[in-house]
Amino acid sequence: MLQDINEISDGKIYGLHDMVRVSCNDCEGCHACCEQMGTTVLLDPLDVFRLTKGLGKTFQELMAGTVELHVEDGLVVPNLKMAEGTERCVFLNKEGRCSIHAFRPGICRLFPLGRIYGEDGVSYFLQNGACRKENRSKVKVVKWLDTKEPKAYQKFLADWHSLKKELIQYLDTAQGEQAAKTVAMFLLNQFFVKPYDTDSDFYPQFYERLREAKGAFGLAGVP
Repeated sequence: MLQDINEISDGKIYGLHDMVRVSCNDCEGCHACCEQMGTTVLLDPLDVFRLTKGLGKTFQELMAGTVELHVEDGLVVPNLKMAEGTERCVFLNKEGRCSIHAFRPGICRLFPLGRIYGEDGVSYFLQNGACRKENRSKVKVVKWLDTKEPKAYQKFLADWHSLKKELIQYLDTAQGEQAAKTVAMFLLNQFFVKPYDTDSDFYPQFYERLREAKGAFGLAGVP
């Protein structure tokens, strides 16, 4: 795995408080990373919480125009849409700026970094050639992610990744197509469709849902 990462990165692994060369002076009008992304801008439960709160819309209302679903490893997961014809992110305004920057998804905050999930939690690597801007300056990873409660965020990312991994393994033992569909739809409804209380803290709500999900499928390690 490290060899693969070295092929697409600068060969370094970064923690939250490491300096990394990603800052590009507020992009200076560039929005190349907001185009031609297909279904790769995946949304996690915190992203949906932020979007529903920031836009004042339900998940179903987001699905009516800005979010779509696709199947990944047997699980049904949401992603941001690209506009038909232009293949630009639907939240990119006429000036080529992000109209949801304050509550943009985690993948957008991350770029051009990538995540590594390991036994010690989440770490990061810099993707070679991902950003078109040259002469980027260094900034701490934690500042670049621009997310409150960074330790809680790191734990959430690891726990969400772990749950998906466990459910994918569970799907391998599921008996029949209907059983697999039940698992996939449970994940979608439990963590995305069911409304969050956007006036309350996200993390306690997520972990309550996580406990319910692990209990429903007999998964170990209920936090």
